[in-house]
Amino acid sequence: MLYTGFVHSRAYYGYFRLDVFAVGFDPIEMALRSLRLATFPVLMTLSLVGVLPVLPQLLPSLGVPDRTVRAVARAARAVARAHLAFVAAGLLLMLAWRYGHPWSFRWAAPLLVAVGLLLGQSDAATTAPGHRHRPGHRAVAVIAASLFLMWVVALAAGELGRQDAHRDVGQLVRRVSVVVLSTDTLSMNGPGLKVEDLGKDTHFRYRYSGLRLLVERERRYYLLPLGWRHDTDATYVVEDDDDIRIDLYPGTQPGR
Repeated sequence: MLYTGFVHSRAYYGYFRLDVFAVGFDPIEMALRSLRLATFPVLMTLSLVGVLPVLPQLLPSLGVPDRTVRAVARAARAVARAHLAFVAAGLLLMLAWRYGHPWSFRWAAPLLVAVGLLLGQSDAATTAPGHRHRPGHRAVAVIAASLFLMWVVALAAGELGRQDAHRDVGQLVRRVSVVVLSTDTLSMNGPGLKVEDLGKDTHFRYRYSGLRLLVERERRYYLLPLGWRHDTDATYVVEDDDDIRIDLYPGTQPGR
């Protein structure tokens, strides 16, 4: 969970050109962010992975005809015996996006390799009667599959982090609105940012509005102007001190 949360956070805040260590997240926050991957498709896939190995034994108890049960068992054996095809397909996909243009769902390539390695260790993967896998070979295959599965998690978490960041930019107006009051002018400008001079007799003379809160840590506020663009605009880091006051307001909420 800590590793997955770190990868997701790094991808998310990296979209805004921030480093997760510089922002200052603690391990508990990192681990909790991993729950973002607990989506409905992921949970459904994990449920299917748990059910598929025992499906031939489960079907008779559900009243499925014997002919259908035998057909499912034959299909399962055919899939297991094609484990090398899964490995080869995964390696080819990895070569394709390594030497070409990366695409979404890159995690499918190492997933195919991991599935192929695990299928190769099943009893249905061999046609020789009484054949048993050597413990050393099985251990190597399982360790290699585990490493590929960790890679799958890293790729999926990173992709989801970037998707979440892109989605939040599209809904930036809904985030907490921030008004920065300062005794001196600040070098902040951007689309949607409004600067007002409240007069020389005012302690906090300059008022900056049109900002949205990305995250706050240890009196440091990471701010985005409305209309922020990933390719050109800056992420502002404002520290709350005696010369600056930070006011927080509700963002624009969707209509009900």
